[in-house]
Amino acid sequence: MTQPTHTHRDGGGKFHEIAQHQGTGPLDGHWIVIFHDLDEGFQMATTQDDWVQNWREVAPDDCTVCMGTGTDHIKNNKALPCGGCYGLGKVRDDGETPADRWELSAVATRIIQRQQDELLNLRRIAQNPAVQALLDQDRQQAFNDSVRRQEQQWRDGPGHGPGGQRYTGD
Repeated sequence: MTQPTHTHRDGGGKFHEIAQHQGTGPLDGHWIVIFHDLDEGFQMATTQDDWVQNWREVAPDDCTVCMGTGTDHIKNNKALPCGGCYGLGKVRDDGETPADRWELSAVATRIIQRQQDELLNLRRIAQNPAVQALLDQDRQQAFNDSVRRQEQQWRDGPGHGPGGQRYTGD
């Protein structure tokens, strides 16, 4: 059986990317992705933009039962955890389901370590002086826009001038 390479971000499922081609005719200028739906057993095509937006690549350690979501897809109950990965969405490095609690804890530790590494990288990026300057500039712009909007609402509000408008001195 062909191994799945992608899954749908919302609907799940198992898909195998076959090829990408330059579109012709009405699709000239677009890239077309041809893929095989392994659950239904037929081939489909979509644009590359749709493919990138709605499908995600399956990681080597994603659970093959739930495709990394951690929910029970066999019974279609999203409230229950997957039986293949015990709700983690990940399995051992070799792709096998954890056999006991120690292997399960090793998988959970690996997930936590990845998240900690990603958080550390994001903190390093956020502490960059150029990023801080952009954030300060964005906050100042938001403040200025808010003051401008409040002043315009006050000017357009009911008052005692001609036509019910406020006297604003201009």
